[in-house]
Amino acid sequence: MATDPLIDSLFDGRYRILRKLGAGGMANVYLAEDQELGRRVAIKILNDRHANDEQFVERFRREAKNAAALSHPNIVSIYDRGEAEGTYYIAMEYLDGRSLKELILSRGPAPVNVAVEYARQILSALRFAHRHGIVHRDIKPHNVLVDNEGRVKVTDFGIARAGTSQMTEAGSIVGTAQYLSPEQARGTDVDPRSDLYSLGVVLYELLTGETPFEGDTPVEIAMKHLSTTPEPPSSHRPDIPRELDWVVMRALAKDPDERYQSADEMDADLERVARGAPVAAQTEESATQIIRRPAVVPPVAAASTAATMIAPRPAATRTTEFFEYDEPPRQRPVWPWIAAVLGVIVAAAAGFLIYHELKGNGKPVVGVELYVNESQNTAVQQIQAIHLNANVQKAPSDNTQKGLVFKQNPKAGTRVHEGSTVTIWVSTGKPKVQIPQGLVGQQVDQVTNQLTQLGFQVKTFTVPGNQKGVVTAVVPKEGTSAVKGSTVQVNVQSGPKPVTVPKVVGEQLNQATNDLQSLGFKVNPKFVDSNAPQNQVVSQSVSPGSTAPQGGTITIEVSNGPPQVSVPSVVGEDQGTATSDLQGAGFKVSSQTQQVTDPAQDGVVVSQNPSGGQAAKGSTVTIVVGQLSSGTTTTTPGQ
Repeated sequence: MATDPLIDSLFDGRYRILRKLGAGGMANVYLAEDQELGRRVAIKILNDRHANDEQFVERFRREAKNAAALSHPNIVSIYDRGEAEGTYYIAMEYLDGRSLKELILSRGPAPVNVAVEYARQILSALRFAHRHGIVHRDIKPHNVLVDNEGRVKVTDFGIARAGTSQMTEAGSIVGTAQYLSPEQARGTDVDPRSDLYSLGVVLYELLTGETPFEGDTPVEIAMKHLSTTPEPPSSHRPDIPRELDWVVMRALAKDPDERYQSADEMDADLERVARGAPVAAQTEESATQIIRRPAVVPPVAAASTAATMIAPRPAATRTTEFFEYDEPPRQRPVWPWIAAVLGVIVAAAAGFLIYHELKGNGKPVVGVELYVNESQNTAVQQIQAIHLNANVQKAPSDNTQKGLVFKQNPKAGTRVHEGSTVTIWVSTGKPKVQIPQGLVGQQVDQVTNQLTQLGFQVKTFTVPGNQKGVVTAVVPKEGTSAVKGSTVQVNVQSGPKPVTVPKVVGEQLNQATNDLQSLGFKVNPKFVDSNAPQNQVVSQSVSPGSTAPQGGTITIEVSNGPPQVSVPSVVGEDQGTATSDLQGAGFKVSSQTQQVTDPAQDGVVVSQNPSGGQAAKGSTVTIVVGQLSSGTTTTTPGQ
């Protein structure tokens, strides 16, 4: 089996390639160690066959650019990008986990609460990307990674674009058939609502273990996205609540205007489902209409457009995917009869030659003796004593002492002609095994497992260091050979000293991050809805004044800002009614008076600021009230 030449190489003079993590149609992904920063990274390297294709190179650059611009806890971080060794690469955050697709295939449908939580984390990533004007366009479980703590991260922004855009590239639709939105299948404009449709498919698969639409070809699947209403998830799994059915069905609406219009809107419904509350009335109404609506056959033009879609590469074991035909009946071949006759002739000739060798050449025949466990000199003397030739081979042996024979050919009792050769294998002692490279920097459990599997005994020693459990050295050194079964010393860092955690609640995100990082902590911001000002920290996972080890992670919840609500129009209402309406909508009210000459305007609101649209809940709306009197405009205290 051919080995990957990149393994154990130093890529771009900086990244030591440790092992291959996966392969795709465009690039291969490796686990590597950054020699400059001493951290593990996932490095994505464009395939050689695509390195000279401008279309793929542009997609690769776009992925690095888009993802690097998005710093969010639920989006895989991009550390570096560049061109080296005739190709292009991206160095990104390494997540010790599995893709959502692998989890579904290995474990089946997820528990309802887990599926909702994963979907909400994906929505958090999409909300952040959409606010930065980026549409992912390829949301699918293959592009969602889950670590061992259940944290979800979205990756692969290779076909993402800023703003509304066409899904076509060089006349082909880019994406994966099972997760395409209807507008992607048509090759028309896409916007953030297309990502929400794809997430609806992912949530459907999380809940049921299968996608809503399947087919023999990508075109058939694309046509179902355009024309077929899926069965609600609860039809496959009765324990799925009705409200969650409605969320999924609204996300899967064919018309983008009937879907959720933002990640915030969909997340709000999922949050209600998580706490057992009813979903928004609009969601129930929209989903009910979608379920009852008859299927619509799409125009022929849509089918021809969908036919140009780039399909996933078929598995290597399948020779046909898009074409099936009936083979004509075959006539019985004659070659097996010819082969049988030739076999008989060959067997007869071989028997004649063997007989001639043993009986017809006139040389005496002797019996080979047993030489196993004899010393090399003794075995050679015994072989030569019966007029045979000795061929000595040296090799390691687990069970035979150095210098003794542990194997021979021919076996004892075999009769051969004098002058024939007997090969004996003499033990050089227990085999030596190379201590692998890349152990330093790994966790002690991983290193211990690797060395134990290679047959070594492991003895650990604790040494000072901030990274608890991280290996700093092995003795004998990496890359050297040691006797199998011998002891390897592993030095392990003791871990950082505890540090007092400061209070960061009430601080802005940047200030809180700087305060915690300056003490050696890692920061995991989680954005939540809150009435606090945008980017203000509203809670922290470790209480102020308590201690935590340096290098540990502290999660802080950061406000998305007060929710935006509609400002009612109160112009033409009397002051009391206007004040009541605005306060009922969640606003504070400040009033001013303005001289009017029309008695009908006396005591009536003649203008307001803001006059409509959206405003932060709890903010102040100023109303101007007509006053039938002379004099300058006066201001009364806010209410």
